[in-house]
Amino acid sequence: MRQINSFYYERLLENRTKKRGGKKAAIAPLKPIDTMSPQSVIRDPLVLEFLGLDESESHLEKDLESLLITHFQKFMMELGRGFALVARQKRLTLDGKSYHVDLVFYNYILRCFVLCDLKTDELTHADLGQMQMYVNYYERELMNPGDNPPIGIVLCTDKGANLVRYTLPLHNKRIFAAKYKLHLPSEQELITELRRERTAIEDAQLVTKLDCGGFRRIKKSAFGTDGKSVRMV
Repeated sequence: MRQINSFYYERLLENRTKKRGGKKAAIAPLKPIDTMSPQSVIRDPLVLEFLGLDESESHLEKDLESLLITHFQKFMMELGRGFALVARQKRLTLDGKSYHVDLVFYNYILRCFVLCDLKTDELTHADLGQMQMYVNYYERELMNPGDNPPIGIVLCTDKGANLVRYTLPLHNKRIFAAKYKLHLPSEQELITELRRERTAIEDAQLVTKLDCGGFRRIKKSAFGTDGKSVRMV
């Protein structure tokens, strides 16, 4: 019932739509486990209403982490399939300075480490750069034989599509930013969120196509003020 009330299925379908470029197309059948990609496993947004936190109040990252561990079973259910916790506050020492990865998982579907950093504010480019460093370190120093390259997830309260797009490499498949919510979304909130995400994806695609110089006439979708889909050229 909790998964139904949090629109888990709809969010799963939306993630698969994002992977295909935000196009309104028929949803392809689920892939076999051995061919799944990070994009198909990672949830965005995550709904963490079970923590009992008030979104109108500020919170410390350590408090957020402690509550996630306290409600570990529900957190793992929200993350999705294949995750196993490896470490909390994993210490990495570089040039005599210590850094700590908030949560380290291993995903047996992706066959790789999944590093997770928790942020209680809006995403910044520094957050993505720090996660890139963690992922690089794990790949070069801590991967086991047979592992796929590690991936990193920065959990934040909000993120800018352009900030993510221009901070990460063009064909990035290893660093992800995912939002989390502290309350169960209403149906209207979910619709609004999905429309906003789809518009951001389509805008990014439009800029990419124009940069390539290979398109003279590009159609893209948008939603009118009445909530109905319209076509613009």
